[in-house]
Amino acid sequence: MNLSNGIKITKCAASAADGTTAINGAVLDMTGFEGVLFITAIGTANAGNILKAQIGAAADGSDAADLAGTKVVATANGQTVWLDVYRADPNQKYIRPVVVRGASTVVGEIYALQYESRKQVVNNNVANTIIGKLVVSPYEGTA
Repeated sequence: MNLSNGIKITKCAASAADGTTAINGAVLDMTGFEGVLFITAIGTANAGNILKAQIGAAADGSDAADLAGTKVVATANGQTVWLDVYRADPNQKYIRPVVVRGASTVVGEIYALQYESRKQVVNNNVANTIIGKLVVSPYEGTA
């Protein structure tokens, strides 16, 4: 099996300029997936600048609540931070990433990689957002 057919790649939020408001990423439906890996970059290291996950039963995230133990603190300026949530509460099927900005900071795009899909093959090409391809057994030559 190759990675790109077994995961779903989602851009959850665009990058954000300096600010102190929280960035709530897109709500993801975890039906058919065992886990999700969130990745972003936080511009300024500060104990209040964190990545965390919230979970809920509402598709719009209106009941989203913090998941215990998911806080990741940026400890260096410009640091890439990631959070892997595996087999979260099965009674709450919607999850989203949240970047809390306790101090003014820039935030990079937030991506999610949902994995251990019960459905193969996942199409990860999204018009004007994400594009790529799988190459199997390539040899040297023109790209």
